[in-house]
Amino acid sequence: MMQDQGLIGALESGRAEIRRFLVARTGSEADADDLLSELWIKVRAGQSGPVASPKSYLYRMANNLVLDRLRAARRRQRREAEWTEERHGLLHSTDEVVEPAPTAEQMLIEVEQARRLAEAIAQLPPGAQRVLRRHKLDGLSHGEIAAELGISRSAVEKHMAVAMAHLRRLMGD
Repeated sequence: MMQDQGLIGALESGRAEIRRFLVARTGSEADADDLLSELWIKVRAGQSGPVASPKSYLYRMANNLVLDRLRAARRRQRREAEWTEERHGLLHSTDEVVEPAPTAEQMLIEVEQARRLAEAIAQLPPGAQRVLRRHKLDGLSHGEIAAELGISRSAVEKHMAVAMAHLRRLMGD
């Protein structure tokens, strides 16, 4: 039986295979990279006991992350559709949703959230900050960022994991 260090080693050695698995499941390299970062965070948290088959365990964890993301997307779509129908209804003549202008309160909340996010990003270590900006804001894949910065893809994933954990902690999920 292997301990959590075995899971970390299995993840690092099987990263490319697990990434391909995630790309196949999600249809998106960016989503696969995000899920791989989440997987890395969960493995690093190390809250599992001894694992007899680290590779199988990692694939199960990765598949569960994909399923969690799909379920969340379905719940979000259902909530948004219900909210839109309840709040605005559909225009029967064109079937277009009428979108009201945001209220002053909504605008202030959005400005405050943007300020908090900018402050949280500014507190990141320089490497994590740079990787986060290139991936989330500029839309580059982990491989593109690694090539641009001259670091390994694993280093990019670790920077993203640090950044996402930091932002979740400061911003709240």
